[in-house]
Amino acid sequence: MRDTLPLLLETHFPAVARQRVETLQANLGYRCNQSCTHCHVAAGPQRTEEMIWETMELLLRYAAARHIENLDLTGGAPELNPYFRGLVIRARQQKLHVMDRCNLTILNEPGQEDLAVFLADHAVEITASLPCYLEENVDQQRGKGVFESSLVGLRQLNDLGYGRSDSGLTLNLVYNPLGPVLPPDQLGLEAAYKQELAEHYGIVFSRLFVLANMPIQRFGSQLISKGQFVPYMKLLKSAHRDENLEAVMCRNLISVDWQGYVYDCDFNQMLKLPLGAGGADRTHLSALLDRELIGAKVRVADHCYGCTAGQGSSCGGALESMPVPIPVMAA
Repeated sequence: MRDTLPLLLETHFPAVARQRVETLQANLGYRCNQSCTHCHVAAGPQRTEEMIWETMELLLRYAAARHIENLDLTGGAPELNPYFRGLVIRARQQKLHVMDRCNLTILNEPGQEDLAVFLADHAVEITASLPCYLEENVDQQRGKGVFESSLVGLRQLNDLGYGRSDSGLTLNLVYNPLGPVLPPDQLGLEAAYKQELAEHYGIVFSRLFVLANMPIQRFGSQLISKGQFVPYMKLLKSAHRDENLEAVMCRNLISVDWQGYVYDCDFNQMLKLPLGAGGADRTHLSALLDRELIGAKVRVADHCYGCTAGQGSSCGGALESMPVPIPVMAA
């Protein structure tokens, strides 16, 4: 796999300063039951890295000490970590809002038959990847049979009340483009998703998040091998909008890896870019229990244009709700 980091470090991306940390995003490990082509984590069944319980206890201590509101659990498939459920239980006891970044097919894996019920019982918000409402496109990006397995998972969640407006159980879906293009308008695509999934499969959900593909890890390597890296970066830079800088996720979020080290965002974590502008040494979460990050500079590089291009992109989808003109890269 080709490393894109050397191509991203020299940048003219604007400086970004932190506000108060509201969301603690924790990567519980890189093991996953899928190996998606767009995965910026390069997760898969053969990965063995996983967070231990002692680090999870540190997450909870930090959340209490810094008055964190949201615990955002990601991976790999975070549910494959043997301590996942214990962490969710403790976090909910601590009154944290817990979000699970679920790939849907994990709900059908052996040993996970009661996972959907567990998530519902603890009112966990689910943000689930479904990069298209067409079977061919999903299977091309995520593997044969993934679309049908995802539908099975979605029906489980709907039966428990997820995605229904009167249940209090939130089910978000996530769209990633199939190739080196920017995602379409979030509101318009959400309407299309809701219509197609309801009419053809009887499935409902709360919101759709559209995310731009980051030029790192598997996707970045594919861009290089196909000669598309430079054109894609030109696309991202040409679509940059300064007004999106106010809402980028790194202003209110920190990302913690499976070993407890802290980064400005999940993408920086995958690039091994330490917390803070220009810092060479990694910062462990244990060093931040009594440290305020407001005003600290965020570590930026060229991949950051993926968050500010067009309507903007973050772990919570587009940064704005109004449609904007988005340039499309020529084939």
